[in-house]
Amino acid sequence: MQDIQNQLQSRLEAHFSPVLAEIVNESYMHNVPPGSESHFKVTLVSAKFDGMRLVKRHQEVYSVVADLMKGPIHALALHTMTEAEWSERGTVPDSPDCRGGGR
Repeated sequence: MQDIQNQLQSRLEAHFSPVLAEIVNESYMHNVPPGSESHFKVTLVSAKFDGMRLVKRHQEVYSVVADLMKGPIHALALHTMTEAEWSERGTVPDSPDCRGGGR
């Protein structure tokens, strides 16, 4: 069986055909056991986002990974952009430090 990060990557690439898909496991930044796959930072750049509002983009991502969100994945930090937006920004912000879970 694929690990969660690879499942996430495969599904998002299959659905969005992105020019950039970067999935980073940020679980280590949270109060979870070592080796966890529960918190991910997702950067997707896709033509599929053209003309789509940010909320709709996120809804589309969540629809592709709905079953994973019910189980192993606790949180996704989503950065969804069109190619033009990516050309303009070219970067995504660092995720903030975890403030919960006894840290």
